[in-house]
Amino acid sequence: MDNTLINHKNIYYPPGGILIWIIIFLELFTFGAALIAMVFYGNQEPKLFHTSSLKLNVTYGMVNTVFLLTSGFFMAISVAELKNDHTERFKKFLLITMFFGMLFLCLKGFEYYEKLSEGLYMGYNTFFTFYWMLTLFHVIHVLVGLVILTSVYFGVKNKKASTKIEDIEASAAFWHMCDLIWILLFPIIYLLF
Repeated sequence: MDNTLINHKNIYYPPGGILIWIIIFLELFTFGAALIAMVFYGNQEPKLFHTSSLKLNVTYGMVNTVFLLTSGFFMAISVAELKNDHTERFKKFLLITMFFGMLFLCLKGFEYYEKLSEGLYMGYNTFFTFYWMLTLFHVIHVLVGLVILTSVYFGVKNKKASTKIEDIEASAAFWHMCDLIWILLFPIIYLLF
């Protein structure tokens, strides 16, 4: 793996490169706009949003928050270990990162199964349209993040691969973006109304 040192003080080179940060800002803008729209519609139909939000399982949401924050913690540790040339520890912590990401998806899948069993599908009402749209879009991001992390893992494991430190920083930045988006989604969808 190319472990060339990067000058992170260069304003044109944030960790992971400028492209990933443009993507992150666009994603945050998209989710932010959708959340603002949800709050707007929630103010138009407060009783419907309140009764609908009571149908969500807050415990699932909190446990999933813990899963993603724990995953993000191990992601940060894994990058630090790699920068200290501890490749084996990097791989171990990256696997733990992915494990917690998969736990998030398992619990989210179970929650989706429950909602569908209760007939609370997308289009049930305005609240659940936002619920499905926002959480499914986030789940897609987590899935993409896991694919990227798997690619990074095997790139580092295969010493002949051309994985660079900037690739790993970019994947970490994407994964932390998934954490951040969930931290925005959870209180608004599960707690606000």
